[in-house]
Amino acid sequence: MSSVVGGGPELARLAALLADDTRARMCLALLDGRAWTAGELARLAGVAPSTASDHLSRLVRGGLLAEERQGRHRYLRLAGPAVAQLIEDLAGHAPSSRTPARSLRAARADAALAYARTCYDHLAGRLAVLVRDAMLTRRLLDDTAGLAVTPAGRDWLTALAVPVDLPPGRRPLVRDCLDWTERRPHLAGAVGAGLCRRLVDLGWLVPGTGRAVRLTPAGGPALAAALDVDPAHLAPPPPPAPNSGRA
Repeated sequence: MSSVVGGGPELARLAALLADDTRARMCLALLDGRAWTAGELARLAGVAPSTASDHLSRLVRGGLLAEERQGRHRYLRLAGPAVAQLIEDLAGHAPSSRTPARSLRAARADAALAYARTCYDHLAGRLAVLVRDAMLTRRLLDDTAGLAVTPAGRDWLTALAVPVDLPPGRRPLVRDCLDWTERRPHLAGAVGAGLCRRLVDLGWLVPGTGRAVRLTPAGGPALAAALDVDPAHLAPPPPPAPNSGRA
């Protein structure tokens, strides 16, 4: 018990790193898995470069971000999958306070992000939740005693050329990640990352704007066939009506 209590100051310091709107927004942006320059993150957060630099240095010292320098540029990325999991889990537990989009363009961007996006290196959003559900229905995954890949799931993943025989490491083979828009879990872990990467390699998924991704005209039916579901089941919802994004 004393060792747990003794960790209180460390936990408080970690929580303080994210208890700031600017730093939180920077970390959420970095969930796209890319390295951003300090200038890009400053513009995203709407702060001066010097202010952004101070925030980013604190996040690096706290172990949440990793940095590298190339010439005059300073690149920042999340320190690893465990940090991405922490950020996404916290976002999933945060109270929803989304305000209506001010324009049709913004409403469509929000809808695209909610439908399918990357969460660091795996798929998130409504599409990701539907994929996990279909894998459970087909008994490719089993969640009766913690999420696990079944023998049928290993065969299915192998047929898709998604690696499943991985060396032991700190990252679990599969795990649930609470989706912050759907408030239900999507698939993460090494398999979640491998599946997302493979769907992109196959051309079934392509990048959209920001973190958003979308199924291609060929990819939608192909993924539906692989999961044995109706293609309409995986289709995105209809686009927002012309006046639905106005406050």
